[in-house]
Amino acid sequence: MAEMLTLEAFEEASLKVKEVTQETKLIESPYLSAQTGNRMWLKPENMQRTGAYKLRGAYYKISKLSQEELDRGVITASAGNHAQGVAYAATHAGARSVVVMPTTTPLIKVERTKGYGAEVILHGDVFDDAKNRAVELAEQEGLTYIPPFNDLTVATGQGTIAMEIVQELPLVDTILVPVGGGGLSCGVSTFAKLHNPKIRVIGVEPSGAACLRASLDAGHVVKLPSANTIADGTAVLEPGDKVFPYLQQNLDDVITVDDDELVACFLDMVENHKMVVENSGLLTVAAAKHLPAEGKRVVSILSGGNMDVITMSSVVQNGLIQRGRIFTVSVLLPDRPGMLVRVANVIAEQNGNVIKLEHNQFVSTNRQAAVELRVTIEAYGESHKAQIVGALDAAGFKPETVQTSL
Repeated sequence: MAEMLTLEAFEEASLKVKEVTQETKLIESPYLSAQTGNRMWLKPENMQRTGAYKLRGAYYKISKLSQEELDRGVITASAGNHAQGVAYAATHAGARSVVVMPTTTPLIKVERTKGYGAEVILHGDVFDDAKNRAVELAEQEGLTYIPPFNDLTVATGQGTIAMEIVQELPLVDTILVPVGGGGLSCGVSTFAKLHNPKIRVIGVEPSGAACLRASLDAGHVVKLPSANTIADGTAVLEPGDKVFPYLQQNLDDVITVDDDELVACFLDMVENHKMVVENSGLLTVAAAKHLPAEGKRVVSILSGGNMDVITMSSVVQNGLIQRGRIFTVSVLLPDRPGMLVRVANVIAEQNGNVIKLEHNQFVSTNRQAAVELRVTIEAYGESHKAQIVGALDAAGFKPETVQTSL
């Protein structure tokens, strides 16, 4: 395993990728430090050119191709971020690029990949479907296939992130790294251990696509039957067999994170750091809250920020509901003038903000006895929500909390 992933190779890759990457200096996070009990820093690869770390591995890999390979053109499969990295790197090298993407890929990633000069083909529901099609086209058209993660040269390029982390924070204790197919975690963990074996590197997977956790438990690469997660960039069925031995050797642990945790973390990043981070990039933020509070120096790698507006809107709404900042109550009222005003006054007295009303006169056959009023309310959080609901109950309205629909 020492054949390719060496300190010399990482140093060469670091110098090479600087030709196209932007500097993503560490951001200390007092908010997350207070939340976790550790000293937290963020490595904001969401601010990288093309919006993700993937440019590093793609550019380094393409820089190692022969002129004959470049002349034939390159092809890859990707859920989006690697696609943009390959497209950008190939255009920079003057080569044709073809990218096969799952049909579920967010529109923003498709359009940006085209914008960087690639020909895009949509195929299949998950990455593995797209990969199989890309391999077929590579053979048919003589294109050079650029693996998104199962390649040691690509992994070396991704590992330049770890080199930058230790240069800026030499005493880092723990690095949290997102895991999809394993290229990023392979590069980061291998460099970290070569540089300083005491640095802990922890991989983070979505619980709905935890292929590395399953593989490590089995002792060999395991292919999941399906992947179901909002972290689309890490919705991979199996880790790469070429990078897996490095992951076995160099990762200290793997944490799995539920999708609901990512929704809350999106709000944390927007409100406290003014940054848009895609769901896969939020894995490490969520995982930081699973670590013991020991005052350690912890770096969370934010792997990307390419999120389409529709997904963003959905995540924000669900995050606000999840944290009790938007909620809906149902009250039954006699159909008499002034009842709506009474309910509104109670909410106003508690500093709640009404954002939607639904008045249903047909909930009962006796309208004089009861009509239903559903009120969607904005609050400061769970304690304020409880205060408003309590005030409505004390006023005799017997509120029931129901599912919010915005």
